[in-house]
Amino acid sequence: MKLVTAVIKPHKWEDVREALEAFGVTGMTVSEVSGYGRQKGHTEVYRGAEYDIALVPKIRIEIVVDDSDTADIVGIVTKTAHTGRIGDGKVWVSPVETVVRVRTGDTDVAAL
Repeated sequence: MKLVTAVIKPHKWEDVREALEAFGVTGMTVSEVSGYGRQKGHTEVYRGAEYDIALVPKIRIEIVVDDSDTADIVGIVTKTAHTGRIGDGKVWVSPVETVVRVRTGDTDVAAL
């Protein structure tokens, strides 16, 4: 099993969610987060005054998937979240040793 974690632009969230649901993803954890990458935030103008935005709003998606679905999930997220502009986000994959469904006690693939 793998944990696929993606950080994407907020306006791409609905597109990514619909694509993942169409693939058959039945569960995920989504969080509103803030951060910055190489650009260290950005500058905006509001009522004629320029100010720095150090932390850019993002959406973090976490999905635990079977090993065989990992490449498909990563491909769906990267294709759907892509805009070609700075700050599109990142996707990373981590190994998962054990998963337990609290309600039933199911473990590993049965808990997915």
